[in-house]
Amino acid sequence: MTSALSGNQKRKMKSAARLYAVQALFQMEHSSQTVDVVRREFLEHRFGETYEGEEMLDGDVTLFARVLEDAVNYQAPIDQLTDRALVAKWPIARIDPTLRALFRAAGAELRDSQTPPKVVITEYVDVARAFFPDGKEPKFVNAVLDHMAREARPEAF
Repeated sequence: MTSALSGNQKRKMKSAARLYAVQALFQMEHSSQTVDVVRREFLEHRFGETYEGEEMLDGDVTLFARVLEDAVNYQAPIDQLTDRALVAKWPIARIDPTLRALFRAAGAELRDSQTPPKVVITEYVDVARAFFPDGKEPKFVNAVLDHMAREARPEAF
């Protein structure tokens, strides 16, 4: 018996995949684990699992894998794109590691024309809110991603 997912469920799964991708990229940077090890851990132990009494959201596996792979495979050009969007005094190497992971995940999606840039920006600003609920980071993320999107996909604006 197969049931079709509603549009709302699909959106939630894509949002969860983006959050997981940022967490996975952060983990890779801090643990020096390979993309394959981290991807497998997330798929086996995070997606739809119960963790500390809370059920984790089921994520869109395809989107998660694509964002992770592209963020790793295209890290140098994504970081260069991010650097151009940041204030000159703040190269990507100097920003918060969570934001660095977020910009790499968002940059991976901006390289790919499947998702409209405005959706990518909105989604990753929401991810920033999840990590920094009381800070100025979401506004900062919005400004940086808007700059990145206009450079990466000018035809969309």
